[in-house]
Amino acid sequence: MRLSVVMPVYNEAATVAASVERLRGVPLPLEIICIDDGSTDHTRAVLERLLAEGRIDILVANVRNQGKGTAVRTGIQRATGQVIVIQDADLEYDPHDLPRLLEPILDGRADAVFGSRFLGGPHRVLYFWHRVGNGVLTLLSNTLTDLNLTDMETCYKMARADLMKSLPLRARRFGIEPELTARLAQTRARIYEVPISYSGRTYAEGKKINWKDGLAALWHILRYNLLPPKAPSYGPTPLSTAGATADVEVGGRLRGPVQFPPPDVSDAVTQRRGGAEDPLRGPAAPRARVAASDEEPA
Repeated sequence: MRLSVVMPVYNEAATVAASVERLRGVPLPLEIICIDDGSTDHTRAVLERLLAEGRIDILVANVRNQGKGTAVRTGIQRATGQVIVIQDADLEYDPHDLPRLLEPILDGRADAVFGSRFLGGPHRVLYFWHRVGNGVLTLLSNTLTDLNLTDMETCYKMARADLMKSLPLRARRFGIEPELTARLAQTRARIYEVPISYSGRTYAEGKKINWKDGLAALWHILRYNLLPPKAPSYGPTPLSTAGATADVEVGGRLRGPVQFPPPDVSDAVTQRRGGAEDPLRGPAAPRARVAASDEEPA
């Protein structure tokens, strides 16, 4: 079993290397996919160095900034793991929480898991009105999805790859959070929440989201819940009869053999660390490390 980590990156030269090293310290088989979303600092150079050193597996570089949603959709398309999770590059979310998120999926209890910042995990104390805004957005989302989430806007959204790839995602920017929530609810997939730690940044430290994004989120919640297209219903393949098996250790206990359906590999990817051959896609082009893109994912 491999966990694909989709990391959208925009002007995070100061933190992205540390974020990757935290990921590499997690005792899970990972595929790290970084999408440089048209950064104007030296983020691209840092990511190219990390790729050359084998610290990340795939690097996609957008020619211009297209937004977090577009970057996330690009990463989902290129993921080859059996489970996919979104990871920000700003050190606010701790990758050591990932095994806890993965556990309900490995146990067969969940198809998707949200990491909640508001379920009692340790967190940095910051902005009161941000917390109020998160609560309002989550309440509106829950009203339309008929879920009882505590943190709709969390970055940590993990799902089985076949489920994640089946979602008709359209959001370009921060609307990806309410859209992922709405689409997952539409599939009737089994969704769990687990507590996570959170170390939020101040605006002086580089936090990007602001009140305008909060207002936009209200529209996105309405749009993706009420307007087409809708996500198809999800019927997970029984883990006892699907795909390849692997032993995975989570929470100090060996979970295995665990089975997943094979990932969708219809989209060709030629940029991999070292130009190494990918067992699912065949040989990559020699030293074709970076895919420069100015197009939105389909």
